[in-house]
Amino acid sequence: MTFAQAMVPHHRQAVEMSVLAETRADNTDVKALAKRIRDNQQAEIDTMTGWLAAWGRPAPMPGAGHGTALPGTDHPMPGMLSDADMQKLADARGTEFDQQYLTMMITHHQGAITMARQEIATGANADAKALAQRIVTEQQAEITAMRDMLSRL
Repeated sequence: MTFAQAMVPHHRQAVEMSVLAETRADNTDVKALAKRIRDNQQAEIDTMTGWLAAWGRPAPMPGAGHGTALPGTDHPMPGMLSDADMQKLADARGTEFDQQYLTMMITHHQGAITMARQEIATGANADAKALAQRIVTEQQAEITAMRDMLSRL
């Protein structure tokens, strides 16, 4: 449950970042990756908010702010961008946006992987653990792709 409550706002930020790419990115590979990240993470948000509803737990509200703490703690979620970083990304265009998006999304994905590995190690719900494993696998592959794209910009 804590995993879903934490991952929903984490994924929402990735979706927000990826929506920016539609009008700001220059590189077609970056645009395609951003669309894939947006679509995949929105589907996972829908799954996790469905779980939370079924469990009678509140889903985090959209727009709750960046740098949100892990549920039940005052520790920030790993990989979350600050409001200032999000504004810097929103203000960028073209190759500058592409570089910032890839660099920031790598950090964001690394945070999600950290959270997912914790769920795999300590979680009790089989569905949540399976989603966490999928997040680790998919986002690690995306990090590899993003590093490759960065090297070519």
